[in-house]
Amino acid sequence: MALRHAVLAALLEGEASGYELSKRFDASVANFWTATPQQLYRELDRLSDEGLIEARVIEQERRPNKRAWTLTAAGDSELYEFTTQPARPPALRDDLLVKLQAIDAGDAAAVRSSLEERLEHARGRLALYDRIRVRLLDGRSEEEHLVSGERVGPYLTLMGGRMYEQTNVRWCQRVLAALDRRLG
Repeated sequence: MALRHAVLAALLEGEASGYELSKRFDASVANFWTATPQQLYRELDRLSDEGLIEARVIEQERRPNKRAWTLTAAGDSELYEFTTQPARPPALRDDLLVKLQAIDAGDAAAVRSSLEERLEHARGRLALYDRIRVRLLDGRSEEEHLVSGERVGPYLTLMGGRMYEQTNVRWCQRVLAALDRRLG
């Protein structure tokens, strides 16, 4: 998947400036796609050049004018076409797994420290996703939202992100316990 499709999908939430889009990525899209603000701004310019998004200039006092981006009909068509293509299975590339593979020849304490960092990161992401979940549900049950929510896509991707981090937490805890038993 290209960043372009993640940006187009994020704009389904509505008009956004580059800054707002960056925050939107952090709050919703980051559970399945990451990008730096610089990457987002470059991609916005490319998408605009291709006619997939358009900008409305918002004049501001005491600050430079900003552009608020929206999807065009061509952008909607691009997203539709993207959804018709088969999804490629993700390739797992994780340096922590390589470190675990090599732990017998390496610094076990350093690998254990990396696992603890991964565990804390996963817990932090899970807490963020849980706050987003409360906001998306807005007092409804999950089933109510899945059946009648205005947009179901953001919630479905959030479910995937939550499950991913829950699995990360369980895996890190299990590996740390195994290393503790093995290494004393």
